[in-house]
Amino acid sequence: MIEITRDGPVTTLTLQRPDKANALTGDMLSGLADAVEGAGDARALILTGAGKVVSAGMDLEAARDGLATSPVWERLSGAIAAFPGLSIAALNGTVAGGAMGMVLACDLRVAVPGARFFYPVMKLGFLPQPSDPARLAALVGPARAKLILMAGQKIDAEQALSFGLLDEVVTDGDVMARAHALTADVVAAELAHAKAIKALCTDPDHMPQ
Repeated sequence: MIEITRDGPVTTLTLQRPDKANALTGDMLSGLADAVEGAGDARALILTGAGKVVSAGMDLEAARDGLATSPVWERLSGAIAAFPGLSIAALNGTVAGGAMGMVLACDLRVAVPGARFFYPVMKLGFLPQPSDPARLAALVGPARAKLILMAGQKIDAEQALSFGLLDEVVTDGDVMARAHALTADVVAAELAHAKAIKALCTDPDHMPQ
């Protein structure tokens, strides 16, 4: 249920469960984490979903079996955050629940105009995955993170853009074309160069004196 496509230095991971709104099972999460960790010398990573929804979040049957508290969520988001190249979430539709974690861990997020974002952990009685609130707050600020996580608000694409949750709304809807366009410079560079620039952006200790 995960399609892995390698186009030279670009690896694309596509959730392939459109009949279930790409709801995530344990096997899918493990497959995603394996694919990210095994991306090798790829200089760009694109995450997307088949159909009109990126992911409705956690599969309900899997949730009943304990997936909500599985460490595989953190393994996946940690692998994405540690990816040395440029990671892009190409959001072809709505992202809900735990699926937000992998989106938040990406370097960039581009979405279709009709995308919506929500993370109903308060309503469902779950805690968010440990790293998700901090990543969300880093993008949108603490108050807006609480608006999503505690007040349970659904955020549309334009709001997400104004909040800083999205980097771009792709007006023609072709998020994959836009994602590939955004990889052009990093694909033309050496991986070590991309990794060094990423470190400068994310870790003040790496800033030159």
